[in-house]
Amino acid sequence: MSTAIKLENESMTLQNSSINFATGAIISTIIALICLFSLHLLSPEFNPSWRMVSEYALGNYGWVLSVMFITWAIGTWALAYALKTEVKTTGGKIGLFFLVLAGIGEAMAAFFDVQHPLHGVAAMIGMPSLSIAAILISISLKKNPSWTFSRKKIILTAHFTWISILLMSIGVMFLFDGFNKAGVDMSSGKAPETLPHGVIAFAGWANRLLILCYCIWVITAASQFKKVFRNNNA
Repeated sequence: MSTAIKLENESMTLQNSSINFATGAIISTIIALICLFSLHLLSPEFNPSWRMVSEYALGNYGWVLSVMFITWAIGTWALAYALKTEVKTTGGKIGLFFLVLAGIGEAMAAFFDVQHPLHGVAAMIGMPSLSIAAILISISLKKNPSWTFSRKKIILTAHFTWISILLMSIGVMFLFDGFNKAGVDMSSGKAPETLPHGVIAFAGWANRLLILCYCIWVITAASQFKKVFRNNNA
């Protein structure tokens, strides 16, 4: 077999592998979202307006939350593998590093629940890393000529990630400020049983919006990758 044919076969194998990983990223991330939505039905005792998603671990269906986090992580890692041949710039490659790091944070959250000290570490790793990855990777893909018809979607959904972080930060600030004014002692890290009167509560919804926006970007990036692949091989 000539070197040229061998290289062509290796390239096709890599491309097919990337397509499979992109498909896996979509499926895994959709499963994560289904788990998230199902928890609202399975554990209605956690008011979604002010209780964080991680608090579902305290209910009877903590295992569903663990499945959500681990499938989310798998989807994130699968996308990183799929996009590695499409990202050409230094910034984009740094973005891939942060994407892998985000998956590590998500996976950690699956094994260390909200009562474990490492859960906070998982959040500090995963939450900012995916947003950073989304921005850097999307900017890199925007410069790739093959992604001409996918630029708007990938950039738009990337912006959703940092906007959702901002909204959640504001929501948490209002929530804790309200707790403080209501005389709620949060030093133990345990949320009160009921929401005190007058507390502005949308942090829980903002938390769920953040996860949704992150997952939408992963699904969009993987879907657009498959579209680019089909266009290039038509």
